[in-house]
Amino acid sequence: MSELRLTHLTYAGSSRPVASVEFDAALTLIYGASDTGKSFIAESIEYMLGGRGNLELVPEADGYSQILLGLQLPDGSPLTLVRVPGKGTIHIHREDLRSLVTRPADADVTAAHTARSRNSLSLFLLTELGLEGLRLRKNDAGGTRELTLNDLVHLSVVPETRMVDPLSPVLHSSATSGKTVAASVMRLLLTGEGDPDVDTGPNAGQRRVNKGKINLLDQIIIDLQNKLTTNENVSELRARQVRLQTSIDEHSTTLRVITDRHLDAVTARMKAADELAGLEARLTEVGDLVTRFELLEAQYRSDLARLEMVTEAGTLLGYFQVGTCVFCGAEPEHQNPDHGEHETTQLHIAVQSETAKTSALLADLLPTIEDLRAQFGELSARRASLLQEAARADEQIASTQELMAPMRERMDESLQARSAIERALELHQRIDELEERRSRLDGEGAVPSQRPAEYIPNRDLTAFEGVLRRTLETWKVPSVQFPEYDQYALDIRAGGRTRAGRGKGVRSVLHSAFTTALARFCFDNGRPHPGFVVLDSPVVTYRDPISDDPVGEDVDMTSNVVDHFYRNMLAFPGQAVIIENGDPPVDVISQALTYRFAGADSGRSGFFPEPAPRG
Repeated sequence: MSELRLTHLTYAGSSRPVASVEFDAALTLIYGASDTGKSFIAESIEYMLGGRGNLELVPEADGYSQILLGLQLPDGSPLTLVRVPGKGTIHIHREDLRSLVTRPADADVTAAHTARSRNSLSLFLLTELGLEGLRLRKNDAGGTRELTLNDLVHLSVVPETRMVDPLSPVLHSSATSGKTVAASVMRLLLTGEGDPDVDTGPNAGQRRVNKGKINLLDQIIIDLQNKLTTNENVSELRARQVRLQTSIDEHSTTLRVITDRHLDAVTARMKAADELAGLEARLTEVGDLVTRFELLEAQYRSDLARLEMVTEAGTLLGYFQVGTCVFCGAEPEHQNPDHGEHETTQLHIAVQSETAKTSALLADLLPTIEDLRAQFGELSARRASLLQEAARADEQIASTQELMAPMRERMDESLQARSAIERALELHQRIDELEERRSRLDGEGAVPSQRPAEYIPNRDLTAFEGVLRRTLETWKVPSVQFPEYDQYALDIRAGGRTRAGRGKGVRSVLHSAFTTALARFCFDNGRPHPGFVVLDSPVVTYRDPISDDPVGEDVDMTSNVVDHFYRNMLAFPGQAVIIENGDPPVDVISQALTYRFAGADSGRSGFFPEPAPRG
C-alpha cells in the first residue's frame, strides 16, 4: 500500500527567523517543558493536511506569513505544501523547500474538500496514494460520498485536545449525522472495501423482507459471537492450533515411548509372576520329596544299623555256632540231623539278605536325594533371580506411571484446548457464513434498523482487536484487559468499561493504542492509511492538581507504562511523531530523532526562536 512520509514543518516570514522541525522516517520525539509550542506542531500538521477548522495562531507566530509542510510521496519524490495562515488555498511545490517561498507553485489546490471540487488537496494526495474514487456510505438509505484525506488524517494525527476527549477516536463530533460515515471509514480501513454508490434498490416490500432477514441474522451472529470464549481471530486460532497440534504430537510420541516401556515392564512382571507361581509349586513339591526321602534314608540307615547289631549280637551270643540249639535248647544228641546248622544258616542268610536289600535301596535312594537337592538349589536360585526381575519390573512400572501421570494430564489439557479451538473455528466459520449471507441481503438493498450498513465482518474485527490487545499488553497498561472495538457504539471498551467512562490518563493511552494499532493493522494487511501517526500527549504524565478529572482517576500511568510505550514505538512499522512533556527513556532518545524544548532553560527554548506558546 502506498504511504506518505512527513519530512518537516516550517514557519517562514520575511522578517522572522525560520522556525522548523524535521521528522525522521521512523520515530521523532518532541518533548520538554509546557508552553513551548509542542502541541502547536501537531495542530499545524493537521491544519496543513486539510484538517477541519481554522488554526488558532499563537502570539509567537506573529510575523510568520507561510506554513510549509514537507512530504515524501509514495514514489520517493519530495513535495512541499505552502499555506498562508487563515487562507483556503494550498500551493504545491514538487521539491523540498524550507524557507520563505516566493516562486510560483506547481499547482494550487483548495484546503477544503467539497463534493463538486476536483481541485482539492484531498483529491491530489489521495490520487498519489492510489485511493481516489473510494466511496463512503453517509446514511442508512445508501447514499455515498467520496473518501476525503481528512477521513484518514483524523485517525492518524491526534492533537492533545482530542487525545483526552471522551468522544470516540473515530468520530469528528458528537453529531448523529457523522456516525454512519465514521463507521464506513472504519470498515474501509479494516476490510479495504469502499461502499458502492447505490442508485436503485428493491421495492418497499422486498426491503421489509430483507430487513427482517438481516435482523434475524444479526441476532444469530451476535449470539454466536457471545459464545466465543476468546478474542483471537481465525488466523491466530489456526496458528495456535498448529502449535498445539505440534505439542500434542510431541507429547504423544513421548507418551507412546513411555507407555511401551510401561507395557514391557508389566509384561515382564506378569511373566515373572507366572514363572514364580509355577516355581513356588515345584519348590514345594521338591522340598517335600527331599524331606520324605531324607526320612526314608534315615529309616534305611536305622534298619542297617539294627541288622548290623543283630549280626554282631548273633555272633557274640553264638547264634551262629554248633552245639546246644539257641532256638530250642536241645542238646546235639537230641537234635535232628543238620538242625543247628540249618537254623543258624537260615538266620544268618536272612540277616545278610535284609542288609543287602536295605543297602541296595539306600544306594538307589541317595542319588535321587542328591538330584532333588541339586534341583532344589537351582530352583531356589531361579526363584531369587525372578524375584529380582519382578522387583526391577515393579520399579520400572512405578517410574513409568510417575512419568505418565503428569504427561497424561498435560495431554488432556492440550486435547481440551484443541477442542476449544476447533469449536471456536467452527463458530467463526458459521459467523462468516452468516455474514456472507447477510452481506448478500444487504447488497440487495435491505436497510438494517439497529446496525450500521458499514458492518465489519467478525474475522476483520477480531484481527484488529488482536493487534489492539497486543499493543496494550506490550505497553503493560494495567486494568484494561480484553480491549475491543464496539462497531455499534463506535467506541473502545476495555476491562468491561467504555473509554469515555475512564479518566484522562486511560482515555489518552487507549486513544494512542487505538491509533497505533489501527496503523499497524493497516500496514500489515495492505489497508488504506496515510503512512504516519502524530500523537500529542499519548501517555499523560503531567497531573494538574486542581483538575476536576485527575489523570490517575482509575489507573496510574506509571513510568513503567511510559517506558514500554516508547520502546514499543521504536518498532512501529510506519512513521511516528510523539509529542510529550516528560522525558523519554535514555535508550529510546539515542535511537530516535529528538527535540527537547527547554523553555526558559538552556538549549532550544521551543518551536519558535522566541518564547513559545502553551504546549
